[in-house]
Amino acid sequence: MTSTTRPSRATTVLIAAAALCATTATTAHAAHPAGADRRPPKIVTEWARAWNGTDPQALGALFTGDGTYTDLAVGVTFRGRQEIAGWKARADSLIDNVHVTVRATHREGDRVTVDAVYSGHLKGAPKPFAVPMTTLLDLDGNRCRITSDEDHYSLGTVLAQSGLPADWTPPGN
Repeated sequence: MTSTTRPSRATTVLIAAAALCATTATTAHAAHPAGADRRPPKIVTEWARAWNGTDPQALGALFTGDGTYTDLAVGVTFRGRQEIAGWKARADSLIDNVHVTVRATHREGDRVTVDAVYSGHLKGAPKPFAVPMTTLLDLDGNRCRITSDEDHYSLGTVLAQSGLPADWTPPGN
């Protein structure tokens, strides 16, 4: 006769509770990463709305008078509301359906990190693109205006998805 020991009911309940807690913690972490805001700050919503809209001045208006906008993929920096609005106007003239989809945000002090998808269709390109983008927004002391914007995405991936050669440059450059 073989002897088997069965765990006590209390032990079984504790093991089940521990497994449930581990599963719940993993699910909660995946749905809302640590430090991620469930709703984007108002300035991020306005920033995405300005990019998705057709009025270039709406983007410029979100910045302080001496704010900067840096597109690291293209290697350009614009200073002040007018230059930033001009960058949006140029993007609209080169890209049909420019769109930013905010996926997650993280705010620490006056800095907001935006995880997004940048998409559109370069005029004359055979296909549209949709690439991951991370944007760092530094805000003024009241957190109502942007002092600095840095966009991080892969220009090579934009061109490849668009069906364009890696050395493609926009008309007029």
